[in-house]
Amino acid sequence: MTVGERVIFLIDCQSFYASVEKAARPELKETPVAIGDPERPSGIILAACPLAKGRGVTTAERVFQARRKCPELVVIRPRMRMYIKLSLFITKIYEAYTDQVEPFSIDEQFLDVTGTLHKYGTAEELARNIQNRVLVSTGVWTRVGIGPTKILAKTATDNFAKKREGGVFRLGYDNLEQELWPLPIHQMYMVAGRMTRHFMRMGIQTIGDLARLELGDFKRRMRYEMGKQSDIKAEYYWQVARGIDPSAVKAGIRPGKHKSISHGKTLRASLYRKLEDIEVVLLELVVEVCRRARKYGVMGQVIFVGAAETDGERGNSFGRQITLPQPTSLTHEVAEVAQELFRRHWSGLPVGHLTIALDQLTADDTYQLTLFDNRPKLYAMERTIDQIKDRYGSDAILRASSLYEAGVARERAGQIGGHFI
Repeated sequence: MTVGERVIFLIDCQSFYASVEKAARPELKETPVAIGDPERPSGIILAACPLAKGRGVTTAERVFQARRKCPELVVIRPRMRMYIKLSLFITKIYEAYTDQVEPFSIDEQFLDVTGTLHKYGTAEELARNIQNRVLVSTGVWTRVGIGPTKILAKTATDNFAKKREGGVFRLGYDNLEQELWPLPIHQMYMVAGRMTRHFMRMGIQTIGDLARLELGDFKRRMRYEMGKQSDIKAEYYWQVARGIDPSAVKAGIRPGKHKSISHGKTLRASLYRKLEDIEVVLLELVVEVCRRARKYGVMGQVIFVGAAETDGERGNSFGRQITLPQPTSLTHEVAEVAQELFRRHWSGLPVGHLTIALDQLTADDTYQLTLFDNRPKLYAMERTIDQIKDRYGSDAILRASSLYEAGVARERAGQIGGHFI
C-alpha cells in the first residue's frame, strides 16, 4: 500500500449458510450440502458448499435439479435466526480489530483497518489472523479482499480472493492495470447481462477497455447507446473500472429516515390466476406494510402497487401509484386503494410477484379527523393488534381470508426474510 492510502478489507464468509450447517454437523464434513427446503423439490437452492458446487450444484436452481446432478446431496432446511446470530457474532470478532466495521450483507462486511494495522504487521498478515480466528470460533472459512477503497476491496474479494487457496488478495492502484483490467467486462462490479450487451456493442470487451477511455469519450458512447440520461451511470462505471470510490466505511448498521415502506412476495404464477386468490395475498402485503409503518411512526400519502404477470409464454409487469387526499397507515384505507389500483391495471395473466409500498411518509403523531370515521379509535385498535403480534407472533391474529389456500401469511409467520427460522 502507498503511504497515506487507506487499508480496507471486504471479508466474505464462504458459502455462509452451508458452512454454518456443516460446522454444526461434523459428520457432514465430506458430504455435499445445500440449503433449501428438502420437502419442496421445486424450491430453490439458497446456498451450496464447495463440495456441492464442485458437483455442479448452483445457487438459485431447483432442488430437484440439484439432486439430479448430485444424488448424494444433503439438502438442509435454512435456519435464518441462526445465520443472523452467527453473522452478528462474526461482527464482534471484527470489532476486536477495528471499530470501523460496516456490514454489507449477512455474509460480507467492510473493515477499515488503517488506524490499527500497525499492531498486526502487514495487511495480509492481519487478514490471515482474522481468517484463523473466525474459523476457530465458528467453523466458517472467510476470504479477504484488500484495497485502498471499498470498491477495490470488494473487487479483490469477488474476482481474486475467492479463487485463491489462501483466500487473501490485495488489489491496489499499483497492480490494477496488471490484475483487474484484463478481466472481461462482465466481471466488473455491478455489470450484469444487459449492461454487458451494451458494453459489447460499444466495443468494450474488458474492464481495461473502459478504464483507458477518457470520461468525456465514454459519456458520448453511453449517450449514443443508452440516451442522454446516461451520464451519471457512465461516470459510475468509469470510476469503478479505475477503482475510484470516495465512500468511507461507516461503522454499524445505521437506520436512516424511512423514505418508503414496501413489502413484496414472489408467487407460483400457476396458482394465482384468479382475482380472488391474488387479492388474498394483496391484502396480506398491505397488512404488513401498514404494521411496519405504524411501528416506525409514519403514514404514507402515496400508495404503490406493482405486479409481474406470466403464463409461461407471455409476460407483463406494471407499477402504478396514486396520491391520497391525506396520509394514512390504516389497513382498510390502504387495502381499498391498492385493490382498486390492481384491478384497474391487471391484464388477467397469472401473477408471479406482487409489491405494495407506502411513499411520501410523514410522522403519524398528527392526522386529519373526518366526519365519518373515528380515526383515533381505528388507530388504537390497529396498534393493539400490532402489540399482540409483536408479543405472540405474526400469526397470533390473522384475517379470515388468510385461512384460504391462497393465503401466505401463516407460512411467512414462521420465517425471517422469506425463509424458515
